[in-house]
Amino acid sequence: MSTTTTSSRPAAPAVELVELVVLDMAGTTVVDDGIVEQAFVRTADRVDLGPSLTREEALKHVRDTMGQSKIDVFRHLAGGDEQVAQRAAEQFEVAYGELVDELGVDPIEGAGDLIDALRACGVAVVLTTGFAPATRDRLLDALGWQVDAALSPVDAGRGRPAPDLVLTALLRTRASSVASVVVVGDTASDVLSGRAAGAGLVVGVTTGAHTREQLLVAGADVVLDSVRELAGLPQLAGLLTTATATATASPVLVS
Repeated sequence: MSTTTTSSRPAAPAVELVELVVLDMAGTTVVDDGIVEQAFVRTADRVDLGPSLTREEALKHVRDTMGQSKIDVFRHLAGGDEQVAQRAAEQFEVAYGELVDELGVDPIEGAGDLIDALRACGVAVVLTTGFAPATRDRLLDALGWQVDAALSPVDAGRGRPAPDLVLTALLRTRASSVASVVVVGDTASDVLSGRAAGAGLVVGVTTGAHTREQLLVAGADVVLDSVRELAGLPQLAGLLTTATATATASPVLVS
């Protein structure tokens, strides 16, 4: 697949030195295939969210707000009833776990290799998600990935589209500036969060919830067909090529 840019936005900015890549999970690095939406449907079958929205209206809101904190989504669906929203959020985590058990967890092709390559060349990698920590960690355990941090909204303060997750990732990894941060996600909320944080580069991918057009409208600098194409961007290609060459010339033996 080829890297896809657009003439509707200026060329992606040059990032002098990438220190941190912030990657979304479901739809960006982890295959979704509608699992998040299915979990919402199971939740709505188990928790009465009230008369505020029809089932179709609720599902549309879920699709539109993919990437955001699940509790914030349920607060809207429950018409502001905090007790109902909390029950629904708990049931969502249960339902998502059931679907993971039933269907398994698969990475987006090339995502694990990209994470390893970035960390091998000294770039920190932080995974972010709208899931609660228990669900997030369940996915990580299943995938076996090693990252510098994995963050949920509860770890940062506010979920997307607020900048908190990106800024918390910067603080956790001690990156020197927001200009050195690359944010990657499949939803408008991911893109808006990166923009709000002032990230040096904000990348959309079309393997998840939102379209190329939606990601561009939200403010993505560039939109790719998949996260694995990140390695081909000029801002990262040199780093990854150097790391690969070094690893080939000087193999490291691990006992």
